[in-house]
Amino acid sequence: MQLPLHQYIERKTARVKTERLLSDRVVHLLYSRLREVSPFVFKQVVSKQASALLGFLNYDLPNWPLPGSGKGRSLKLFKEMEINPDEIWGNPEEIDTYRKLFERQIRYWDCRPMEDVPNCVVAPADSRVLTGSFPIQNNLLIKDKFFSYSELIGPDKPRWLTAFDQGDYAVFRLTPDKYHYNHTPVAGQILDTYEINGNYHSCNPGAVVRSVTPYSKNRRVLTIIDTDVENGSWVGRVAMVEIVALMIGRITQCYSHERYDTPVCLEPGDFIQKGQPKSLFAPGSSTTVLIFEKNKIQFSPDLWENQNRPDVQSRFTQGFKTPLVETDLNVRETIAKSI
Repeated sequence: MQLPLHQYIERKTARVKTERLLSDRVVHLLYSRLREVSPFVFKQVVSKQASALLGFLNYDLPNWPLPGSGKGRSLKLFKEMEINPDEIWGNPEEIDTYRKLFERQIRYWDCRPMEDVPNCVVAPADSRVLTGSFPIQNNLLIKDKFFSYSELIGPDKPRWLTAFDQGDYAVFRLTPDKYHYNHTPVAGQILDTYEINGNYHSCNPGAVVRSVTPYSKNRRVLTIIDTDVENGSWVGRVAMVEIVALMIGRITQCYSHERYDTPVCLEPGDFIQKGQPKSLFAPGSSTTVLIFEKNKIQFSPDLWENQNRPDVQSRFTQGFKTPLVETDLNVRETIAKSI
């Protein structure tokens, strides 16, 4: 069976590119057949225990190095996965396992420049992004599609459900080849941070369009940031939702003021600078969602224009019957500015 293409637009070149979805046929089998034929087995597959086992077998099995042999095997894999070894902080040739590959650090201060504008929002990760507005797209993307709004934030969090009601959002999907650190999208003071337990669904586009709503079903960490403070970004309150996926068993909180030095776990009252490392996803692919208050930000025009391209073959477009094309961008690139 020939599965449909999933294309996206590369921001820096404006080129249309086709994504190579890893384990695509396995994900298709899991979500189109096993889910229907054997719900119990499917539930076990997306459980914490199964996800941890799959992650161990793929990334942590002792003495399972990268394929090939010799000094240049890491560099060969970098080329295959289109990873630039010149960006890596440290010696690229010391990356000899998949775990080290996915948890690599980069010289973001050199290779991921950030616009010097106080009232802008930057991308939290090297990722592919879709943007939206709750009032406009509630029936299209939110309900039983990408995520349930109340379920995503937490039904027992009335303060934050009220704060972000009718607001805007951006969904950042990381793929396995990406740099897997999340960075702070804004500057401000931490108001709240909490974790919501859940499953470990795949974030493959094919799984998302089958209405499994992984972004609000999966385990996730939420951080609420007040940017309307001294030295803040002045874009209101921002919710940053970091979401695990299949084979990603944890999100390590490791905020650093300078490079990757002296990492700490953020707590309410802490002030964060924009564009700094905040957390690390375990290997694989996962998702970060940013939620903004109503009438606080305006997304960059090119993201909206790319998203509505009818000539690009996106599985989100095919699944939801409306143009939904992702833009591939780098961490710390501007994605929105205050209104």
